[in-house]
Amino acid sequence: MMAKRLPHAQREATLKLALYRIQRGRAHTKATKVSVASVAAEAGVSTALIHNCYPAIADAIRAAQGHTRIQQRDELRTLVKELKVRLKQAQEELSQVREQRRRLASINEVLRSENAVLQASVEGKITRLLSNSGKR
Repeated sequence: MMAKRLPHAQREATLKLALYRIQRGRAHTKATKVSVASVAAEAGVSTALIHNCYPAIADAIRAAQGHTRIQQRDELRTLVKELKVRLKQAQEELSQVREQRRRLASINEVLRSENAVLQASVEGKITRLLSNSGKR
């Protein structure tokens, strides 16, 4: 047999009392931390019921935890802004590193070709021709 549903006002009062008992350390379920799950267990309802039907109670629970929707939203917005700034800095640094790598690769190729010419000259494979004036 299913338990009879309580009227909205009575269920709300039950939830408020459950929250109060947990806050005062007098919970029947030995809950010590205030959370939606602990209040739901104390009141004998599901967490979904609190979230879906009693948003004011859910807000009161979050406020008791030190988290309100507005605070959470503002914290997330601040975090997103900070992350966007960090991302932009990282992208700029990446583009600078890529440009530096491109320049170094070009310099490296020039040095490789010069090194190959000098190596061949040392091994005697290449001889330098003197110009008409006798200068190198």
